[in-house]
Amino acid sequence: MQIIHSPTHSIDLNVVIIGASHAGVNLAFNLRQQGWLGSITLIDSDPELPYHRPPLSKKTLQASNSLSTPLKAEKAYTDNNLVLRLGQTVTAIDKQEKLIILDDDSCITFDKLVLATGCSAFIPPIPGLSDTLDEAGNPQYFAMRTFADAQAIKAALKNSTDKQVVIIGGGYIGLESASSFVALGADVTVIEKQDKILSRVTSSVMSDFLTQLHIDKGVALHTGKDVVEIQHQGNKHLVVCSDGTHYPADFILVGVGVRLNTQLASDASLAIEQGIKVNDVCQTSHPDIFAIGDCTTHFSKLYQRWIRLESVQNAVDQAKSVAQCLTNKAPLAPAVPWFWSDQYEYKLQIVGLSQGYDELIVREESPTQFSVWYFKAEQLLCVEAVNNSKAYVLGMQAIKQSLLVNKQVLKDTTTALTKALLLSE
Repeated sequence: MQIIHSPTHSIDLNVVIIGASHAGVNLAFNLRQQGWLGSITLIDSDPELPYHRPPLSKKTLQASNSLSTPLKAEKAYTDNNLVLRLGQTVTAIDKQEKLIILDDDSCITFDKLVLATGCSAFIPPIPGLSDTLDEAGNPQYFAMRTFADAQAIKAALKNSTDKQVVIIGGGYIGLESASSFVALGADVTVIEKQDKILSRVTSSVMSDFLTQLHIDKGVALHTGKDVVEIQHQGNKHLVVCSDGTHYPADFILVGVGVRLNTQLASDASLAIEQGIKVNDVCQTSHPDIFAIGDCTTHFSKLYQRWIRLESVQNAVDQAKSVAQCLTNKAPLAPAVPWFWSDQYEYKLQIVGLSQGYDELIVREESPTQFSVWYFKAEQLLCVEAVNNSKAYVLGMQAIKQSLLVNKQVLKDTTTALTKALLLSE
């Protein structure tokens, strides 16, 4: 996709950003930091002041208060002359007239438009799921995507009779939530359709470790089970699987995946292929429309394929990239993907992408500290580090600088991890 450079920015030009989460908010503030003089408008359907999302399944769920963790203080938006329009939804984009239409039929014109629309939770069409209600008619099935979701889940747990929670889906959101529920004294069951948890994103080594961790913490974790129905017996709900097994719940958390929020882009005839397609500076197929964050797909020079990432790191880096482009600054170097997950007393840090590996090396420093290194021939693709920041940092350095790893040193656990592990290309 060809990069079309923007004209020199002017006080008369305006940027409209649809989506005020990590990607959109970071873009707005980066534009100001890079000297953008024109107007900047942020629009989001969520009425809450933009907040950090990773804590939702962790600290937010466990907190005694009902406060979100703002990305920026409200005053910061005013101080930076940013227009924040919350609780409003964009219904259409008119590329020819360069305007967007809101749900109240008002319009906003733009010189540059940025889609930071993210993802929404996918709720599968399981018979009986939508009838999972309490006596007052309040839903007792939830996703974990917004602050409102986290607050509703906390209320459901507080009001539940036996604190029995069933989580459908053994991905990171489900597992992080499970660890939070355990900390809150809940009786937790996790049901995963695949034979292993996280089977699409990690190896058996990490999957088996996290499986045993949750079992040791008291979670009933069942894999290879397909939920086919939710039955109801008063305030109790039965999650029924295809093999006839069933699990009681006061409420249900659904964490089986997401839907990309690409409808606006699709209606505007932007190129979409497993996400909104963007180039190196996050331009879409329209030169004045950009897209950033979870809803996008881009070509990774590092991995030589098109990828879509759901991570704060990607959202922030793409926001910086667009700010550089719109203010005519030099492009940024390609970023290395990184992620993290907190479960119980364990911190999992991941750098890179493991897909396509043909060798893995497990280095165990202790029963509670280890790392998994993924290689394709001699190229290091990814490192997963459990309570091991040193392995994470060295892995980041090796992948970012295309350094080779001395595998013999890596395997020798009597030798401490140091920069001596890394070799020049």
